[in-house]
Amino acid sequence: MTPALRAKYDRLLGILKGLESVVVAFSGGVDSTFLAKASKDALGGRALLVTADSETYPASEFQEARRLAAQLGMRHVVVETRELDNPEYARNSPNRCFFCKEELFSKLRPIAERERVAHLVYGANMDDQGDHRPGMEAARRMGIQAPLIEAEFWKAEIREVSRELGLPTWDKPSFACLSSRFQYGDAITAEKLRQIDAAEAFVRSLGFRQFRVRHHDHLARLEIAREEMARLWEDDVRDSIVARLRELGYLYVTVDLQGFRSGSANDALRLMQVLRDKGGT
Repeated sequence: MTPALRAKYDRLLGILKGLESVVVAFSGGVDSTFLAKASKDALGGRALLVTADSETYPASEFQEARRLAAQLGMRHVVVETRELDNPEYARNSPNRCFFCKEELFSKLRPIAERERVAHLVYGANMDDQGDHRPGMEAARRMGIQAPLIEAEFWKAEIREVSRELGLPTWDKPSFACLSSRFQYGDAITAEKLRQIDAAEAFVRSLGFRQFRVRHHDHLARLEIAREEMARLWEDDVRDSIVARLRELGYLYVTVDLQGFRSGSANDALRLMQVLRDKGGT
């Protein structure tokens, strides 16, 4: 670890020690696993991991979160969240993530009170401040702290320090909840979520690492990392994907030539903003 990153990690540990005890919103992703490890280093048994089991959370990710918590040797609690019960969430407006985080943190707070834990923390980092992130506003309003931002950790730095710490998530592909596969305004249902989860599970079983299956009614749009795209034309990979996704209910299966883009659903928001700006000039 470079001296600069060592100093930044020590700063993070100092921030966490100042909190005395924490509940970590733990998804098993790169950021929350890094924050979990730092919380353990800083607070030992005064750090508790809580994972939300939800229809928007892929089954494979849930199982991995359990494995990672065990590997870290930390106390781990699972709580059920019901985002879809909120019509504001289900209708999938651009501020959908606000209601998701509101539901999550409202379920974490009673656990913190029961365990007599002083603070709730989550894994937002510096990169998250440059995109459309309504969930961060929910966290701010509810007093949830983001130690990785306080310590000024960027995603690339989190990956590098995670590797130095021996965390298996250091090179884990970026992840977002299944609801991010929908275009804003397309209502989210449990049935659609299961369809997407099954589709992505199949693509993952073929060895692809960084990808999304974007849902457009009867059309599935595959975003695959550019360096992995060539594999689509190896053996019967393409035909297998088409066959499985049609079996799941998709009529058309397409590949996005731009490749994988985290948060690509926000492209429409950016385009609308550009059009509004042009209309005002």
